[in-house]
Amino acid sequence: MNKEFIRVRSAKDIIITVFLLICGTVCIAIPSSQPLNVTGFFLIFAALLLSFIMKTGYKDTETGMKYCKSEHYFAQSSKEAILAQLKNNPSKIDMKSEDNGNGLRLDIYRHKSGLAYYQLFEYIPYKYEPCSSIFEVK
Repeated sequence: MNKEFIRVRSAKDIIITVFLLICGTVCIAIPSSQPLNVTGFFLIFAALLLSFIMKTGYKDTETGMKYCKSEHYFAQSSKEAILAQLKNNPSKIDMKSEDNGNGLRLDIYRHKSGLAYYQLFEYIPYKYEPCSSIFEVK
């Protein structure tokens, strides 16, 4: 299975940006001291900057469905066990052994409907390379 996910803006990103814009505008609109106006301009600047940078959602390029991504890190020694679980039943992976190292990264893309995609990556100096195909779980 060849899936490709791209980063997109989620509802949470839009809410944070709008909240900062409103707070900044209120700080500027209130007739008060100079520091409050500077804070308002800073909040508006931060909101505009975040609107261009912040993208925490993921979208499937084929179907257009939006997903939430979570990353889990494992020790390199658990590679074979995780690969075996991915082939049998990815939802049963033992997350208790998570954070015992950073040689492996398991990416999980979840949709609200319960559909999920799992892919395992191995750390090769300076970047993570895929060491498994993408597994679908319904």
